[in-house]
Amino acid sequence: MKQSKNTFLLSLSVACLLGLASCSKDLEIANPNAPTIDNFWKTANDAQSGVNAIYSTYHRVGLARNEFFLTIVRSDEGFSTSPNSTLINNFDVFNVTNYNLWETTTVWQDLYVGIGRCNQVLDNVPAIDMDETVKNQLLGEAKFMRGFFYYYLATLWGNVPVLLKTSLPTDYPPTTPQAEVYQQCEADFKAAAAVLPVKYDNAGVGRATRGAAYGMLGKCYLQMHDYANAAAALKWLTEGEGKDVYALMDNYRDNFLEATENNKESVFEFQNAVNPAENHDNDASGNPDNLNYGTSIPPFFAPRPIGFTDGQARRWCVWEFLKEKTTDGKRDPRLAASFIYDSTDVRGPDYTMVYGQSWTSRGYADVEGDPIAQATQNTVYFRKFLNDATSNGEVFHSGNNYRYLRYSDVLLLYAEALNGLGETAKAYPFVNKVRARAGLAPLAGGMDKAAFLTQIKHERLTELCGEGHRWEDLVRWGDLSTKLATRDEGFSHYTDKYALLPIPQYELDVNTHMQQNEGW
Repeated sequence: MKQSKNTFLLSLSVACLLGLASCSKDLEIANPNAPTIDNFWKTANDAQSGVNAIYSTYHRVGLARNEFFLTIVRSDEGFSTSPNSTLINNFDVFNVTNYNLWETTTVWQDLYVGIGRCNQVLDNVPAIDMDETVKNQLLGEAKFMRGFFYYYLATLWGNVPVLLKTSLPTDYPPTTPQAEVYQQCEADFKAAAAVLPVKYDNAGVGRATRGAAYGMLGKCYLQMHDYANAAAALKWLTEGEGKDVYALMDNYRDNFLEATENNKESVFEFQNAVNPAENHDNDASGNPDNLNYGTSIPPFFAPRPIGFTDGQARRWCVWEFLKEKTTDGKRDPRLAASFIYDSTDVRGPDYTMVYGQSWTSRGYADVEGDPIAQATQNTVYFRKFLNDATSNGEVFHSGNNYRYLRYSDVLLLYAEALNGLGETAKAYPFVNKVRARAGLAPLAGGMDKAAFLTQIKHERLTELCGEGHRWEDLVRWGDLSTKLATRDEGFSHYTDKYALLPIPQYELDVNTHMQQNEGW
C-alpha cells in the first residue's frame, strides 16, 4: 500500500526545483547533475514529476497539521487546552491580534506554494512532446489541485489574489473578491472533470479522479448557494456513472484506519506515508529532501499525556449521537469511531481503552490532586486521525491518510442541494443510505424544507464530526454567531469579521494592491 503511494509522493528534487528561480549568475558552467528551469520541462517524466510535486504540498506543516486548527478547533465542535497559548487565545476564543500568526500563515503559504506548482505545470507541460492522453490527464490533475487550493483559500480567507501563471518577482496581484475566487475553482474543477479518468490502476491510486473533480465542484457550488449546479455536479456521483464507482464501507471505522485506506468510500484523500525523513515535524523551511511525508496531526489531537490536546472535542457532540438508537436498540456505532472519552466502550471508563490502558487506570476518573485528570474529566478527544488501534503512542510522521472527501459526505451534500431546490422528497434516499450504514431507521417523510435542513445539520455532525468540514458547514448555513456560545463558550467573543481570517500583514506590507478583509 505504502509503496504504491511513494511512486508519486517522493519527487523531492522536483519539489526543490519548483521553489528555485535559477542558478547563480557567477557560475559559467552549469552543473549537469542539478535540475534547473533551463533543463527541466523537457520530457514526459518531467511532466509527471512536476505533477507529483504538487501532491507533495500536502505534507508541509500548514496542510499536514495547522489547517485542522482552522477548520476543527475554531468551530463549535472543537476547542483546545493546549500548553500553546496562541491556540487557546486566538483560535478558540476569537481573539486574533497577530495577523502573522504562524499557525495561520503556514496554511496560507502552503496553499500558494501548491498553486505555484500547479501553475508551473500548466505553463510548461503543454509544450512537451508526449502522449496527448497522458498530457491531458496531468494537466487535469494540476487544474484540480489548483482549484482545491483556491477552495481552501476562498473558504478560509475569502478575498485573495488569484494567480493563473507562474509568478514573477515583479508581480503584485490585487485582491480578488471571494465570489470570483469560487468562480476560478469552478472553472478548474470543470476542466479537470472533462479529462480526468474515472479510476486509476494501482500505481495511480490517490491521484485526482473525475469523481473527485465533480465532488469538489459540487462543494464549491453549494458554498455559493447555487443549489441547481451543485445538484448537477453531485448527481454524477450519486445517480450517474459514479454511483457504480463509489459505495459506503460496511464498517464505518474503516474510513479512518491505515490498513483500509483508498477504499470504495474514498472520493479524494491526502496520501500520507511513513518515510525515513530526519525532519518529522513537516517543516519544509529547511532542506526539502528531509520533508516528512507522514502527517504530524495525531500527537496534537491525542489524549494527555500521550498528546498535547491542541485540539479536542466538545461534549455536546457526544449528546448528538445519543439522540437516537439503532434499529436493534444499540448505540450509534459512529460514536466510538469518532471519539475517545469515558464511555467509548459503552460499558464505561473501566472498559474504555486509551492507547493500551483503560480510562480508569490512567487516572482520568480520579481527578482530586491530579491536574492532568482534572483537565480530562468529562473530556472528549477526536479519534479519527489517531493510531490508537495499532499503537500505544503517537508519532509526528503518521502514515494514516486523511480522507478529505468521502462518499457519505457527497450523499449528504447532494441531499442538501436537492432540499435547497425545494425537491426535499427526492433527498430522503441519500440521507437514508448514510443512516442505514449506521444501523439507524430511515427518516420519516413529510418534513418541510426548513425541517429537513435542520435534520441535515444533525446528520452531517454525526457522520463527519472531527473531519475538518464543520467550519465551512457553519459558514454555508449562516450559523456563525454568538448563539453558538451555548455549546462553545468561545463563541461569546465572536463577531462577523471572524467569518474570514485576516490576510497576513506581511503580504499587505509588500503588496499595496491587496486589501485587508473587512473588519480587520
